[in-house]
Amino acid sequence: MNGIGRAVRTYLDHLSVERGLAENTLKSYRRDLRRYQEHLASAGVEELDQVTEASVADFLVRLREGDTDHQPLGSTSAARTVVAVRGFHKFAVRDGLAQTDPAAAVKPPTPAKRLPKALPLSDVEAILEAAGSPGTALSARDKALLEVLYGTGARISEAVGLDIDDLDLVDGVIRLRGKGSKERIVPVGSFAREAVKAYVEGARRDLVGTGKGGPALFLNARGGRLSRQSAWAVLVRTAERAGVTRDVSPHTLRHSFATHLLDGGADVRVVQELLGHASVTTTQVYTLVTVDNLREVFATSHPRARA
Repeated sequence: MNGIGRAVRTYLDHLSVERGLAENTLKSYRRDLRRYQEHLASAGVEELDQVTEASVADFLVRLREGDTDHQPLGSTSAARTVVAVRGFHKFAVRDGLAQTDPAAAVKPPTPAKRLPKALPLSDVEAILEAAGSPGTALSARDKALLEVLYGTGARISEAVGLDIDDLDLVDGVIRLRGKGSKERIVPVGSFAREAVKAYVEGARRDLVGTGKGGPALFLNARGGRLSRQSAWAVLVRTAERAGVTRDVSPHTLRHSFATHLLDGGADVRVVQELLGHASVTTTQVYTLVTVDNLREVFATSHPRARA
């Protein structure tokens, strides 16, 4: 057994005895470090002080590309393996087994961003259509709530936090209070305006009468402010009634609002302001969705795009 092999065994003993890692976790470390040893051995590296930053970086490349004995690893699996290697080298320096840490500057790969899930417009329209039935005070409230969520891109907490005084239906705007108590004024489309106007002038008055009154725009059956959990349940029930089988949440409507705007040609910085994002970088993840949409349309429509 060479110097690296002995150091790995010492490190695994440390993880088992002193840190008390679970057996399954130890198996993962053992597997990852065995592959690392094989990589170093193939490069003729047998002692810890022979390992360089380039050795570790090359190992990461091999993880992502794969070889004759291993499938390429995704970013999450490769990151886990690199974390094991970094932990090993850090331990080796701390325990006096090596002079330097060649893995310190090699960062684990960042997992790919999960793209927001947007509903097709037809699904959104089906949900909003279903929200108007069966014609009760609560259904009128539900209609107004869902139209506001999709029509403004509001977070669920922003929507249920709305007060009557936050509305200006004459100018067609609503004041939303976002993260960090930051306020923004956003336009409200005609469908949402009509739904909110009908609710405020009719159903809301009935709901106020069941409670003590208050400034909240969206009320529950007892006349109090609608909670986030209840608003979520409203959307889920309405989606089921509309026959929409995809996973739906209030944030799904926010994603759909942003994606549909960008699909329609809106500037990303305008969408940033509407969503209340502090940085345009946060908003730009939605542009990845629209690029995917463009790619799909191109692949199915252009005569030279087909394989």
